[in-house]
Amino acid sequence: MNQHALIAAFAPGGTLRASINTGNPILAHLDAGTGQPAGVSLDLAHELARRLGVPLQLVTVTSAGAAVDNVEQGKADVGFFAIDPTRGQAIAFTQAYVEIEGVYAVRNDSPITTPEQVDQPGTTVAVSKGSAYDLFLSRTLHQATLVRLPTSPGIVQGFVDQKLSVAAGIRQQMEKDIARVGGMRIVEPHFMVIRQAMALPKAKGAGAAEYLTAFVEEMKMSGFVAQALARHHIQGASVAP
Repeated sequence: MNQHALIAAFAPGGTLRASINTGNPILAHLDAGTGQPAGVSLDLAHELARRLGVPLQLVTVTSAGAAVDNVEQGKADVGFFAIDPTRGQAIAFTQAYVEIEGVYAVRNDSPITTPEQVDQPGTTVAVSKGSAYDLFLSRTLHQATLVRLPTSPGIVQGFVDQKLSVAAGIRQQMEKDIARVGGMRIVEPHFMVIRQAMALPKAKGAGAAEYLTAFVEEMKMSGFVAQALARHHIQGASVAP
């Protein structure tokens, strides 16, 4: 596709709209100094807009489900969220640019010591509604009960307030939150690897999807993604192969 066709596909209104989830600290967070979003997904969005030669508009949300909705409903041109088969009907994904771990956390006195022990009758598991691990656990847990909470940062507090059995989330967020709450531990090893990708509506066409896929692969191979992870002091994530 030539530059004119790319701009017409990615930014038909003249501005690239990027759906940014500040509820996933691996991808984006609010800068303590400026209050503005920052993170690897922001860096990728700015670089894509720079290459297209168009301004960038951020469409910020606090949950993965809302980030997906922005793209599915045409409120954003590109998004950043985990690859999942249930999200693939109207959305085209690139390959993953980072991989992160989904882990369980429990109270220190919980009898649960392995991920396999979570799927038991009477076990209640706090998850962020519409997140990659919500979708994954909805398919793989058959006896435990999922309790869906609005956002990832609210999982541990919801787990405490509702006296649930298990909290599920991304490792970095869970480690931060259980350190704040106290009296909890991570259940090792992780229960899933979450593959974070860029995505766009399939309606934008195969050419746009191929361009975005090539862009992500270049950002990985050039060291751009690794440098962004280091610059934002992100632990618990690695550049996807």
